[in-house]
Amino acid sequence: MRQLYLLGLLLVCLAVFIQTPMVANAQQETPAYAKWGQLAIKEVKKKYPSAKIIDYLHEGKEVHGASTIEKFKLWLKQPDKEFGVYVRISYQSATQKVEKIELQESTS
Repeated sequence: MRQLYLLGLLLVCLAVFIQTPMVANAQQETPAYAKWGQLAIKEVKKKYPSAKIIDYLHEGKEVHGASTIEKFKLWLKQPDKEFGVYVRISYQSATQKVEKIELQESTS
């Protein structure tokens, strides 16, 4: 009888252990471009208020002297079409003051 009790207890413990999700304690760092990505999303939503943003890609950055250009591609969906929007945010590298924001539609 005691062996049956221990076997049952063991099975319950195993079931609890198996169903308990493993939580990783790794901290995710905020990428350096996150601030500019939020600005890109804000500008796209301003220009296309009825569109839903369904994908987001940071394409990298270019440094030109004292200026930096952050490049993004957002994929939007409207009831009648899906399309991409390239966003280029140019800012002063030292002060991070925005110089220019360009939006360009794409079908691919």
